[in-house]
Parts: sequence; structure tokens; C-alpha cells
Amino acid sequence: MTTLLFNKPYGVLSQFTPEGDHQTLAEYGPFPRDVYPVGRLDADTEGLLLLTNDANLLHRLTEPKFGHERTYWAHVERVPSDQALAQLASGVIIGGHRTRPANVRRLSEEPPLSARRVPIRFRKNVPTSWIELRLTEGKNRQVRRMTAAVGHPTLRLVRVGILFLTLEGLRPGEWRELTATEVRRLEDVVGRPGRRLT
Repeated sequence: MTTLLFNKPYGVLSQFTPEGDHQTLAEYGPFPRDVYPVGRLDADTEGLLLLTNDANLLHRLTEPKFGHERTYWAHVERVPSDQALAQLASGVIIGGHRTRPANVRRLSEEPPLSARRVPIRFRKNVPTSWIELRLTEGKNRQVRRMTAAVGHPTLRLVRVGILFLTLEGLRPGEWRELTATEVRRLEDVVGRPGRRLT
């Protein structure tokens, strides 16, 4: 079985199939032929994406009932108050559904990320700040919808962690295979490898 970590750049689709004029994963290979993305990140969201050919891992990490943790850094408009952060942590209503409780904190300084190749559009008179969110669900555009619901639209969004796996050492567009130690730790969480995807 093969599982990879990929640092998906801004503007890239989480798929191999061409679509419009977007870049896809195919332009960052060559990847092993039979791996597929575990879930997805929107084109305008950057960061950690897993690719695997392990059917059990794919199922366990995409099935909502298993609720594995994902960590995001969100660059938002204005500085969220303690009340806004508490709202995000306790859950907000998006699409008629209350989000699960999350761990949310304000970052004291800008995180060490590579510059985005497409500049972020700032409003000169509006301050910005960074927050970290650790979620156990992954609804469509969830972080963006959550921050907008408490009055702090997201300007840039980066997924920096999935469970214990992080972006450390990977620049945008780079990927690597999991180490033997990481594979064992992942198996402790999701179970032994299942059948190979075909």
C-alpha cells in the first residue's frame, strides 16, 4: 500500500482529471499510478492532501462518522473577539446544521507559510489576523462558512495537519511518501491496510 503527503498549492484541483483551465494533481507528479486523493481541498484552499491506494484508509478518513482531526490556519478579516472564537469553538449554524465543537485559537503572529502565487486581496482600512481551527468534520467550504458566520471572512486558508501528519518540510507542490513510522501510527488510528484501490 502507498500513502503520500502532498502540499497542494492555491488554484490546484484535488483531482487528476482535467477541468477547465485549472491545474490538477497530474501536473505535480509523476505520482504512483493507482493513488487517489483522500477527500479534497477546494481550488482556493492550500495545504495538506493525502493520496493513497488503501481502500480502508480512504474510507476511514472520508466517512463522517469517524471524525478524524484536521487543522487549518485561516487568515481572516479583522481580529476576532474572544466571543467570536467561543462561537466558532462551540459550533455555528451553516446550511441549517450546527458544526461540531472545535478547538479554536488566535495565532499571536503570522504563521511561517510560503507566499501565495496569487496575492490576497486586502482592504486597506481593515486589519487582518490569523486563527487556528481543529475540526473533526469536513463539510463543503466549512471553515470559510464558519468564519463568515461570525463576521470574519477568510482571506486565505491552509490545511496544515491531518491527525498527526503535518506540512513540515513540504513546500507548495512538493510531496513525499509516508515513513514506516508514520504508516504504523496511521494504522493505529484507522486500522490495518484494507484492499488496494483499483
